[in-house]
Amino acid sequence: MPHPHPLRPPSPERSAEVRRRFAEEARSERPDLATLCLLVGAEADGALDEAGLDAAQVELDRLAGELPFRPGTPRAWAEALRGLLGERYGFHGVAADYQRLESSLLHEVLRRRRGLPILLSVVWLEVARRAGAPVYGVALPGHFVVGLGAEHTAAGERVLVDPFDGGRLLGGKDAEVLVAGATGAELRPSMLEPAAPLEVVSRVLNNIRAWAAGRPEQSAVGLWAIDLALLLPAHAARLRYERARLLVQRGEFLAGAGELEAYAEVVSAVDEAVAEEVRGEARAARAMLN
Repeated sequence: MPHPHPLRPPSPERSAEVRRRFAEEARSERPDLATLCLLVGAEADGALDEAGLDAAQVELDRLAGELPFRPGTPRAWAEALRGLLGERYGFHGVAADYQRLESSLLHEVLRRRRGLPILLSVVWLEVARRAGAPVYGVALPGHFVVGLGAEHTAAGERVLVDPFDGGRLLGGKDAEVLVAGATGAELRPSMLEPAAPLEVVSRVLNNIRAWAAGRPEQSAVGLWAIDLALLLPAHAARLRYERARLLVQRGEFLAGAGELEAYAEVVSAVDEAVAEEVRGEARAARAMLN
């Protein structure tokens, strides 16, 4: 499905408003996953206005309304979701989706019915949650999937589905194969723990940063993805270093040097040698101005 318009950033005023709302939602008592993902989309796509944000939420509500009323067991829920989202509406992913920024934007995934595993999982999660299903995200390394069933109890059935594969139910060894294929690692029980909404959003932003990092002409995208990640209540201190280096890469030498020096101050408390290296990078950035 062709894109109706090229992705252009929002105005500075709109961006400031989007970030304010993103920070507020991220720090609320129960952060809403769909809202946060849609605000990420609004930072990427200036054409996504209030009406567009509302329309995406309405579409999730509409899809939830098409599920059968409380089908029963986790497996019955999984099959109902696969029938509706995977088969009837054709939500799925293909390898080429990894090359597109739209694959990480919820409003675009709802429009194209294609996306990365994690964004397709967000569609499954939000539709299922609205319909009253016992649903949670499962952040397998390299391939996000969805769980249905009681989150924290050993008793009762738990089912995993792969929205990237149209909602296919995962059998005994399937999750192990997915993890091994993505990372070469072994599946550990901790990998099957439910992922909190903020963990999901953090991983979405990581994917966007990784996409932009391989495309130097998209450094502005990398920068806003870092800026949003820094608004999450918990984030890696190293993001500040990444932001500073990106500013230098973009030719914003003074701002980058200032942020490198600030980061060096923080690091010096734990590792003076690393702090000195970072100060060296700051001096090199300032030298670029001469």
